[in-house]
Amino acid sequence: MPLIDLSHTIEAGMITYKGLPAPLVCDHLSREASRANYDAGTEFQIGRIEMVGNTGTYLDTPFHRYADGEDLSDVGLDRVAGLPGLVVRVPDIQAIGADRFTGLDLRGAAVLVHTGWARHWRTDAYFENHPFLTEAAAALLVDAGAALVGIDSHNIDDTRTRARPVHTRLLGAGIPICEHLRGLELLPDAGFRFTAAPPKVRAFGTFPVRAFAEVG
Repeated sequence: MPLIDLSHTIEAGMITYKGLPAPLVCDHLSREASRANYDAGTEFQIGRIEMVGNTGTYLDTPFHRYADGEDLSDVGLDRVAGLPGLVVRVPDIQAIGADRFTGLDLRGAAVLVHTGWARHWRTDAYFENHPFLTEAAAALLVDAGAALVGIDSHNIDDTRTRARPVHTRLLGAGIPICEHLRGLELLPDAGFRFTAAPPKVRAFGTFPVRAFAEVG
């Protein structure tokens, strides 16, 4: 099946979320320094990265919001890999309400919200007046049995306020959230499989993923 990459590239110095530090990407052991450890003509690089979990395209698990929630190591692969995917297209809508999901068969699906906001990635415009889901939309997604919810925007909640009702409802129901997606315009509305599997880290709620779709 064709694979479509839905992730942003993580680069040194990039800002994913204002107020959070950019990743530092560097050598722990450079190729030049490694030569002292091996026979002539043999060299290796060991990289080092320092970053917060909310970097690039990442997955939120319940532990991100709830102290007793499932962390990255608790959420099984069946919840984040090979999920039947569904794209809901909502261009030019900032507050995305429940009506955009009404009547859709969402049970067991990775519901990916295509706003087109990824076009602003790595610009100041990305952080301001971004599309988000309303609390009513989150409630419908929970009631409809969505398996995972993703969005190609700065945040699935409205960051102009300090409330986070969408994170609260979805993560409270055990539904992982994938934020900062890209490339959703390349997907069909349905008929694909979605994967956003993070590393298995204990006591960590959020981590970057290589999100992708299998189409065909």
